[in-house]
Amino acid sequence: MLLTRKSATAPSAQSRLARGLAGMLAKTIDRRTFLKRSGVAAGAGAFASQLPFNLIGKAEAANEAKEGGKIEVKRTVCTHCSVGCAIDAVVQNGVWVRQEPVFDSPLNLGAHCAKGASVREHGMTEHSHRLKYPMKLENGKYKRISWEQAINEVGDKLLAIRKESGPDATFWVGSSKHSNEQSYLLCKWVRLFGTNNTDHQARICHSTTVAGVANTWGYGAMTNSYNDMQNAKAIWFMGSNAAEAHPVSMLHVLHAKETGTKIIVADPRFTRTAAKADHYVRIRSGTDVAVIWSVLYHVFKNGWEDKQYINDRVYGMDKVRDEVMKWTPERAKEVTGISEEDLYKIAETMAKNKPSSIVWCMGQTQHTIGNAMVRAFCVFQLALGNIGVMGGGANIFRGHDNVQGATDIGPNPDSLPGYYGVAPGAFAHWARVWNIDLEWLKKQYASPAMMTKPGMTVSRWIDGVLEKNELIDQDSNLRALVFWGHAPNSQSRGKEMVEAMKKLDLLVVIDPYPSATAAMAAMVRKDGVYLLPAATQYETSGSVTASNRSLQWREKVIEPLFEAKPDQTIMYLFAKKFGFADQLVGKKDGKQNIQVVNDEPVIEDITREFNRGAWTIGYTGQSPERLKLHMKNMHTFDVKTLRAKGGPCDGEYYGLPWPCYGTPEMKHPGSPNLYDTSKHVMEGGGNFRANFGVEKDGVNLLAEDGSHSKGAELTTGYPEFDHVLLKKLGWWDDLTEAEKKEAEGKNWKTDLSGGIQRVVMKVHGCHFWGNAKARAVVWNFPDGVPLHREPLYSPRPDLIEKYPTHDDKKVFWRLPTLFKSVQEKNKNISKDFPLIMTSGRLVEFEGGGEETRSNPWLAELQQNMFVEINPKSANDRGIRNNDYVWVKTPTGAQLKVMAQVTERVGPDTVFLPFHFSGWWMGKDMLDYYPEGAAPIVRGEAVNTATTYGYDSVTMMQETKTTLCQIEKFQA
Repeated sequence: MLLTRKSATAPSAQSRLARGLAGMLAKTIDRRTFLKRSGVAAGAGAFASQLPFNLIGKAEAANEAKEGGKIEVKRTVCTHCSVGCAIDAVVQNGVWVRQEPVFDSPLNLGAHCAKGASVREHGMTEHSHRLKYPMKLENGKYKRISWEQAINEVGDKLLAIRKESGPDATFWVGSSKHSNEQSYLLCKWVRLFGTNNTDHQARICHSTTVAGVANTWGYGAMTNSYNDMQNAKAIWFMGSNAAEAHPVSMLHVLHAKETGTKIIVADPRFTRTAAKADHYVRIRSGTDVAVIWSVLYHVFKNGWEDKQYINDRVYGMDKVRDEVMKWTPERAKEVTGISEEDLYKIAETMAKNKPSSIVWCMGQTQHTIGNAMVRAFCVFQLALGNIGVMGGGANIFRGHDNVQGATDIGPNPDSLPGYYGVAPGAFAHWARVWNIDLEWLKKQYASPAMMTKPGMTVSRWIDGVLEKNELIDQDSNLRALVFWGHAPNSQSRGKEMVEAMKKLDLLVVIDPYPSATAAMAAMVRKDGVYLLPAATQYETSGSVTASNRSLQWREKVIEPLFEAKPDQTIMYLFAKKFGFADQLVGKKDGKQNIQVVNDEPVIEDITREFNRGAWTIGYTGQSPERLKLHMKNMHTFDVKTLRAKGGPCDGEYYGLPWPCYGTPEMKHPGSPNLYDTSKHVMEGGGNFRANFGVEKDGVNLLAEDGSHSKGAELTTGYPEFDHVLLKKLGWWDDLTEAEKKEAEGKNWKTDLSGGIQRVVMKVHGCHFWGNAKARAVVWNFPDGVPLHREPLYSPRPDLIEKYPTHDDKKVFWRLPTLFKSVQEKNKNISKDFPLIMTSGRLVEFEGGGEETRSNPWLAELQQNMFVEINPKSANDRGIRNNDYVWVKTPTGAQLKVMAQVTERVGPDTVFLPFHFSGWWMGKDMLDYYPEGAAPIVRGEAVNTATTYGYDSVTMMQETKTTLCQIEKFQA
């Protein structure tokens, strides 16, 4: 392949360092010998670690020099967080023998965290804890079966359920670990099955971000990049512990700090990120809106807002000001616990050190008012004029390696790929792209109404099973659940989840690891569970989207191990079983979009298919060829701007960060910083999106005169483009005849020729999605102006009357959803459960943790599940460091964990990491895993004990603010 370096034998040339160390370290030393001799060679090793990459010789397998053998270097991307760290995997005779960080990568700069440094363990056969072959649960024990049996039995059961109860009786949970191609294909696959009941991890990590941010200014994604933070003069972290959750991102932050950038951290916990801050403020969990408004109060009071920017580019800031000025220092202190001095200091630092940037993660999203929290933070940046500028922005750090891409074009219950929604026009558009018969597709669904109704969310599948049928907005309760790369312990209400698992007719896990699902299900069931081994992302190829919207191409490192199959192959096998294999690959009328080789759809063809359809978000310009060229020429991209200086990618931004508009042939360079009017649209510039009309209650929603992207022919605000506007402006004849034929009756989102986009951008320098104002007031949300509302389980019953939650909803994403009734019922529960319980990440593990806790190197680093508890709280309960304790919550659940007595948390708060599973309320679940596939480290899942609570827009789960009590464990 294009990226691969090959040699027939081991390299003969020695680097200067290798020659220099030859006398100290044997050239063919193995790992055990090295460790034994490490005392002798420690000085040399420490010296070597500080030398530049071109002076460091590569370690060699013990017998490589003698025996020779085919050596290949495959370039791939870490499968953990969203930074997108590049890896060079060294493969000898098909075996992955070592790895190196890519020093040329502009994203990770040759760095790895502990997780990235240990990814080769995925490619190990000895002592692997992976799921090795298909299995089924029989009489409470997992039994090995063949792939043929698995496909037939699972397929027959799903077809029977579909026939008896309809396609909506099934729920399909996709994965943020899938590549873009796999995520896209699964989104398509589920629609061919005939349901919108599909979702993935983004629902429970950043769905409030996507909805809140997109409804504020256009796209629900990170506006700038990790790299661009080096251009900031101040950075405010709130709801993000980047030092542990995104360790390599801190390279860019610390480079900025070295040049004088001020770092602010507001968090309930003194995190490793807080340890790097110039100013740390401890907040009460769940009060983010109050904190932001209390800081903005000082901005407005001192006249530090950017008045011209607000006038030209922001709608509704006057209404926000009315709410903000209520947050006096006294009120702020009462609700947040933060002093006036601290709030003023944050405001002053951010306002007087511009451009200034903000960062948030799940600490801000996972709340019942998560959508309001993220919008408040966005409005704060709009007030300072920090959006659409280098060094500013809303830097939203996503979690998994491809949660951004899976959100963009993957399995979402309310949208087809590219945020097109599920309206009839969206299906008509994608049916054309997919080369399938729209009428056939309609018949796959239970009815036209169900086809255009958003499905259930992954956060609520439990209730889809357990809720009374008459209260559900679909014919049947859920009967079958497929976890296609999902950790159940990452979801709240684990105690109720087990009850739902018990009631299902069918539960299927498709994953490289058995996940906590295998053990949880076997604990309460005797049969009806299937485990199918999927290949890892190192055993297939495809693209992946980092948090900054850059796409990178992974080469296939090794062939799938054991009996694992790539996810796209499994999709195709089931599609054949269900009778829609031709539709899956777009085979109709003598055409076929996606070729298939040995039952595996060709990945590059899948990329080209979504290139032809995802016009809304600019997933159209990143062809496989362009992405592979970027991976091969990383060294040509500037570390701060991400722009290539010379070489074959000259002028393009690394990874062609979406939106990369038009066809690949148009050569759009990608968009490094969204909404940046200082650049021409063909240089990555843009405006705020005209997605909400041209006026509201007589007030202009379009940008004011003089506010426009550089070089635009239209120098005032304008609406989005369609065939009518193009004709009115006299630009229609700039289209080719072929483009005219396709663009007639279309808009910029549905014109498959790309002609409208090409003409508006390349010929006239304008943005086809219009030029509007960002919305400080989102009138279609429950709170148009973000409001502080107390959590459902609040430690402050005295504040519930002042700041009550929302009213209950009878039908919301197909299910009844409770707010006020839960809050009222538990108004005084803090008497029995006085501690705020929050959760978060560790640097050693990732996500649900099954994969990383099965890695011996990482398992050694963090061996116990724990709870951080303040010394005062611990002493009041007779608890000492490393004691076992019970963490009890209002659900009736209790967790047996180790106490870590620390000042990191305040006396009112405790913290638990969310990466653990394998214990259930004090008992090890080892016996419930398939033999040899249990993770090395097992512990209680914090979400076994989390309580009910969901965001009022997206159904995001509440995991950051609930209540608990802690007692010393008595044997």
